[in-house]
Amino acid sequence: MNYLFSVALTIHILAAIGVIGLVLVQHGKGADMGAAFGSGASGSLFGATGSANFLSRATAVLATIFFVTSLSLAYLASSKPKTAGSVMQDTVNSAPVPVQPVGSADKSAGSLDADSKTKEIPK
Repeated sequence: MNYLFSVALTIHILAAIGVIGLVLVQHGKGADMGAAFGSGASGSLFGATGSANFLSRATAVLATIFFVTSLSLAYLASSKPKTAGSVMQDTVNSAPVPVQPVGSADKSAGSLDADSKTKEIPK
């Protein structure tokens, strides 16, 4: 199951990067006005109208792949086996922390010695 999750996540990330790239490459609706004044749209790689159809279809395909991988990742994440008990039980049972009384700190933790200079603070 972990292998399938990794594959779906890789495809999801590649589709997201592809959608971002294709959206940035496409021209907006206002770009057609510049073509009327001789911007040279007919000399493009896909022809005068070929790029709009190709880019919009490629964006639609990648958006569909992104949507499907989003749903599959959500399903794979929710279908993991559930543990018995609550989160608090797992936390309490996993690593108990010893509690020391306030006055009984050990000397390795930076406690004050009997001949410490901090006791010589003038009042």
